[in-house]
Amino acid sequence: MFPDDSLRPADDDHPHEECGVFAVSTPHGEGIAQLAFFGLFALQHRGQEAAGIAVSDGNRVRMHKDSGLVSNVFTPTTMAQLNGYHAIGHTRYSTTGANAHRNIQPFLVETMHGPLAVAHNGNLVNAGALREELLAKGFGLTATSDTEVLTLMLAAAGGRTWEDRLERTLPAWKGAYSLVVLAKDRVIAVRDPWGFRPMSVGRLPQGGHAVASETCALNTLGCLDITEVLPGEIVTLQGGEITRRQALAPAVNAARCTFEFVYFSRPDSVWAGRNVHHVRQRLGEQLAIESGVDADVVIPVPDSSIPAAIGYSRQSGIPHNDGLIKNRYIGRTFIEPTQDLRDRGVALKFNALAENLAGKRVIMIDDSIVRGTTAGPLVKLVRDAGATEVHVRITCPPITDACHFGVDMGHDGDLMAARLSVEEMRLLIGADSLAFLSLEGMNLAIEPEHGGSGVGYCNGCFTGNYPMAVDEAPPKLSFEGALS
Repeated sequence: MFPDDSLRPADDDHPHEECGVFAVSTPHGEGIAQLAFFGLFALQHRGQEAAGIAVSDGNRVRMHKDSGLVSNVFTPTTMAQLNGYHAIGHTRYSTTGANAHRNIQPFLVETMHGPLAVAHNGNLVNAGALREELLAKGFGLTATSDTEVLTLMLAAAGGRTWEDRLERTLPAWKGAYSLVVLAKDRVIAVRDPWGFRPMSVGRLPQGGHAVASETCALNTLGCLDITEVLPGEIVTLQGGEITRRQALAPAVNAARCTFEFVYFSRPDSVWAGRNVHHVRQRLGEQLAIESGVDADVVIPVPDSSIPAAIGYSRQSGIPHNDGLIKNRYIGRTFIEPTQDLRDRGVALKFNALAENLAGKRVIMIDDSIVRGTTAGPLVKLVRDAGATEVHVRITCPPITDACHFGVDMGHDGDLMAARLSVEEMRLLIGADSLAFLSLEGMNLAIEPEHGGSGVGYCNGCFTGNYPMAVDEAPPKLSFEGALS
């Protein structure tokens, strides 16, 4: 996406959001597009490249999608066209396929069974083989996303109902998928049997139901009786009715993504019965237990590290304060900065509060170091504000391996921890000390009752041990050749 590293956003040292999906069905159809809009708006943090909504009135599907933020893509004029009873939506960060208009979701096709629209959060590790099968059968592909592969496979599947067709197709898909499907008279949600990505369903107070990647979107709409879509489960929403069907047995070893708790999910979301904010506080507490250091103040790198800094402060007894103020909009601008400003790097994104840092020994809490492009400039920013010492603490283990299940962390060669020891990383970023949370400590903070075993979670990016073979996993841009 950023062929010239100088054009990367100032916070590009984080793993990138994977996408958000949303679906809603009501018996009355009033304000269906508005419900979808506000559901996606609550999931904006999961992807800012593009957004789309498809709506069915029972006969015909209408869709609008484009590049940009949800609030820019949808206007009163475009929303006025989206009338119906059933809707799905998507907010995108590209994880397979380039950031190109042809890859914006939902994908909409006409089939012998009527219109079909699909939106997807996750990555299939066998997408390349599935794509080749479609091409060999004479299918024409117009995009370079694995979501198009899912859509075409489903469109061609046999079966009496869309639920039957899904059940027949699911066994061929290996990897992560939290999927929403729009047919002319219903919406369907399905989650992979490993449970990589979150997905929940709730009842709308005015009638009907909604499905979303995170519970925060359902809470925004006032949903009641919120529960998880189970791994391997198909959930059908049709007006005021909801039906649930266990299409695939859940995997023996579940593989929830730990990074949902560390960084991705909104802090007010709940997953696996756990509030994300509280888990992040426990990550900070565990970090203080494992790698405490004498200091005068604990500061977070906003925003995802704020709960962890609170937890670190509470456990260590060292006061917590703001040390960095974040400009939340600079990463979304379409105006290219001058070379002078570009050279200032993180100063475009963060300002230091010298009054809280001058003469202080500072502990700076961040959620992760990926490429290492931001940590060094942030340490310098804090030092330039007058800090006498800067100790960096990270709320997860070193990221040594790429993700193949829907998180854009870059390739193994891009990852700082894959190339350098912790001490070499410390010297490179210029910190007085650097420490990462241990794998056991992170798992203990997420699920204390399992004693740090990590049972039920995917920690492949920290260990290289994935829940399934990833030899076939395609690089992000591997399908771009002919359609570039």
